[in-house]
Amino acid sequence: MNRHEKRLLAVLRELSEDGQEQVLAFAEFLHLRQGRVEPLVPTEPVVIARPEGESVVRAIKRLAASYPMLDRGKMLNETSTLMAQCVIGGRPTEEVIDDLETLFRTHFEALRSAKT
Repeated sequence: MNRHEKRLLAVLRELSEDGQEQVLAFAEFLHLRQGRVEPLVPTEPVVIARPEGESVVRAIKRLAASYPMLDRGKMLNETSTLMAQCVIGGRPTEEVIDDLETLFRTHFEALRSAKT
């Protein structure tokens, strides 16, 4: 991470959620003004197939890549709870991954509804 990225991240963390949205909107405006036509972050999920024998950690990484528009920080508590149910509680991996997929899909639908 270069010095500009570090400074921008530090400033962004100090702003309210509304301020962060404004900074992102301005950055995307500048990006488009430079001739870029595609948004920086996809607005729809990027479907990545669930591989056989996937671990919970790999599922979280796959789902984060599938839903790059989501704020993973807002999902940290729920995601950690599900992972702990598998790792510590012995809950079957497949069930936890099913719940993770539902969690990511639910957060995406909430984000989509908030924008319309």
